[in-house]
Amino acid sequence: MENRIKEQQLDLLADRTSTQTMSSNQLRLWIHSWAYVLINAFRQNCLKKTSLAKATVGRIRLNLLKLGARITISCRRIIIAIASACPYQDILAIALLKN
Repeated sequence: MENRIKEQQLDLLADRTSTQTMSSNQLRLWIHSWAYVLINAFRQNCLKKTSLAKATVGRIRLNLLKLGARITISCRRIIIAIASACPYQDILAIALLKN
């Protein structure tokens, strides 16, 4: 449990309470907690049989979520075009097929 708290604080910057009011700091911590829960659920459900199955939240964030992509939105679908040189294309394809 302590490792998960440390992971949330270090990888998602959840320990940062730099605003002046208590309510804005509390909102910031709630948002970081929701982000941690979402990434953890993504790891458990979509990344089970990949090399990122036991990765930390920070590694998943850096490798999968911080990608440069071109997004095209039409009335029926959203197309995400990732560069052909992306090193984690196979993991992204496996995660996409889990949905």
